[in-house]
Amino acid sequence: MQPSAHQHRLSDEVLANTLKADNEIRQALCRELEEARYEASLAARRYEFVDPAKRLVARELETRWNTALERVAYLEDRIARHDAAAALRPQVDRAALIALARDLPATWNAPGTDARTKQRITHILIREVILDRDDAINEALVTIHWNGGRHTELRVSRVRTGRYPADRHPSPVQAVRKLGGQLPDRELAVTMNRMRCKPADGNTWTTVRVRELRERLGIAAFDPTLSRTETISADAAATRLGICIGSVQKLIRKGALPATQLMPSAPWQIPVAALETEVVKTGVREVVGRRPKFYKRFQDDKTLRLPGF
Repeated sequence: MQPSAHQHRLSDEVLANTLKADNEIRQALCRELEEARYEASLAARRYEFVDPAKRLVARELETRWNTALERVAYLEDRIARHDAAAALRPQVDRAALIALARDLPATWNAPGTDARTKQRITHILIREVILDRDDAINEALVTIHWNGGRHTELRVSRVRTGRYPADRHPSPVQAVRKLGGQLPDRELAVTMNRMRCKPADGNTWTTVRVRELRERLGIAAFDPTLSRTETISADAAATRLGICIGSVQKLIRKGALPATQLMPSAPWQIPVAALETEVVKTGVREVVGRRPKFYKRFQDDKTLRLPGF
């Protein structure tokens, strides 16, 4: 398979951009050096023409001359270091670059390719990503515009986990009657929005709107001073136990971790004391024991999966 004209053009652009960047940096340094040398020569002339009897003026002009000479020496050193670094930089092999572009999946999946390298490759390859959604079939439409003019369209199923069943949407009144007073108004607003429990105008729930509806229904506000069993959410429990939210939900379904829901899709209420029970500790050890050997590295290496890689 011969390299395409597009691959040749990309490799030429890489080479040209590399040389252009080096030349622009050197030209900028050379302009600064030229200006610094002029300032140094001007300072020297001023020092030569000063009356030696005026010692304070002569000392000040000498100091400025020395400062200008130091600036010249600094810029000359920077140009020398830049040239040395450019000389030591590996030369870009056009054929090797094209071969790498043709075998990019192997580079992407190589064991030594870390997350940072994959991120840089992604930034080089992709110009933009456009997301849209198709509510009719509950899919997300992903359009990837690649550098070079091509594009790829993908359809990804949208996750339904955690959503309230479409045929069982509770009314706002039902939700507030069930949850009002059991949760602070702010948490209740978040919960009702998550349950797709929309008001008549279709807007989202806010703390103020929840409070107004609760007061119209005559439901008392949440009282934090009342004696209650200290509970936390499933997310907070996952953080404390050092496992994922899915594992916490499995422990709840198995009955190992006691938890209650005031209504479907409402936050789980897990007693804090239950996290210290032996049953929960045993369940957590089993979850950790099932993790792969290189679990930590896999967690750190979660990156975008590019199509065809």
